Amino acid sequence: MSLPLFLVPSLPPPDSRWRLDGPEGHHAANVQRLSVGESLLLSDGRGGLLQAVVVSAHKGALDLDLSASTFVPAHDPQITVVQGIAKGERAELAVQLMTELGVDRIVPWQAARSIARWKDAKPVEKWRATVREAVKQSRRAWLPEVTDARTTKQLTLTGTVLLLHEEASAPLSTVPLAGDITLVVGPEGGIAPEELAAFPDAVPVRLGREILRTSTAGAAALAALSVRLGRW
Repeated sequence: MSLPLFLVPSLPPPDSRWRLDGPEGHHAANVQRLSVGESLLLSDGRGGLLQAVVVSAHKGALDLDLSASTFVPAHDPQITVVQGIAKGERAELAVQLMTELGVDRIVPWQAARSIARWKDAKPVEKWRATVREAVKQSRRAWLPEVTDARTTKQLTLTGTVLLLHEEASAPLSTVPLAGDITLVVGPEGGIAPEELAAFPDAVPVRLGREILRTSTAGAAALAALSVRLGRW
């Protein structure tokens, strides 16, 4: 079984003794109930990893013996997903799955046909919390960025821009890829015609004959791209 991973603001010095406390310490000691002799991983979410062994357990904290740190390089090329904002659990499921499957950056998109309308920063903070938990579950060394929500006019699409669209004729598996990739996923109601016109450099693609929900389309596309890019 792989070692549980906990996120810290910065990695402590290797080959030393250190206390894991705060929310992550509470989760490790009180929820996962890690005990003396068990191993875990610490990550700074920026590629740094540090293995540690529990030497004593307390309420809400663990004392750890730390070993040498390692560094996991960032993905190259990077994949950004512009995700149309969906309602409640569907949006959080999309964010969770995309994080587990290797997304590097998520841009919440207030699309024309998004049913949900964000009026404050609470929803984006919920997406960031979902990403954080998915990173820990999948043992990722890099914490994907989640930007503030953006409208169509505020979007800046760079690199190879792929737009998932049910009427596209080109399969995702056949389009040329060059440099970083931006994947555009519409909300429940799909992408409006005026939005298609706003992305003149985007290549419309599809994921086979079936029509996927907004909560699963991005994850499916990431899986296909991971194979093409040699990540898997």
